[in-house]
Amino acid sequence: MVAEAEDSEDESYAIDCPVLVTERLVMRAPDERDIAQLVELADNRHVAEMLARMPHPYGEAEGRAFLAMTKARRAGIAYALTLAGADTFVGCAGLNTTDRGLELGYWIGEPYWKKGYATEAAHALVDLAFQKTSIQVLQASTRVINPASRRVIHKCGFQYAGQGMLNSIVAGQVPVERYRLDRKTWTSLRNWIHF
Repeated sequence: MVAEAEDSEDESYAIDCPVLVTERLVMRAPDERDIAQLVELADNRHVAEMLARMPHPYGEAEGRAFLAMTKARRAGIAYALTLAGADTFVGCAGLNTTDRGLELGYWIGEPYWKKGYATEAAHALVDLAFQKTSIQVLQASTRVINPASRRVIHKCGFQYAGQGMLNSIVAGQVPVERYRLDRKTWTSLRNWIHF
C-alpha cells in the first residue's frame, strides 16, 4: 500500500490514537520500544519499493525521524502493528491526509507476509475512519505490481477509481491504482467477513 508523498494538514481529519485490538493484533501509537524491530523490518527494499515515503536503506535515524513525525502529526494517524500477547512489532498502518482526502496506508514486514495481518489492520482503520470522522469517502492506492495489497483493498470493499502516478523515494515515478470506499458501502459491510 502506498501513501501520497505530500500530506495536507486538514484538521477535519484529526483523529485521536486509541489503542485498537483486533483478533490477533494490538494497534497502538509507535514508540521507542519499536525502534529495533522497526529498523529491522523497514530496512528491506521489497517493502520500501511499494511505498512513497520509506527510504532505503533504513536505519535508526530514519526510525527516530518516523517516530518524531508521528508525534508531531496534527491530522491523520499512525499505528504500530504488534502481535497480541507478544508485543512483537510486525509493521505499520495509518490514515494519511492527502490532497485527495483521507487515505488508508499500511506495510507489513516480510517475515509476516501472507498471514492476513494487513487485512485485519485495514478493517480496523476503515472502521475508525468512518466512525471518528465525517468523511464520506476513504481513499486507498497501491502500486500496480502489488497484488497482495490489491487483495487487502478489495477485501475492505474499496472500488477501483482509476490510475495515477506516485513519486516513491526508492522507486521514482511509479504507476498506481487508486481505490475509494464510500460511507454507504462501508455501512453495508460493517460486519466484516473474515477471509
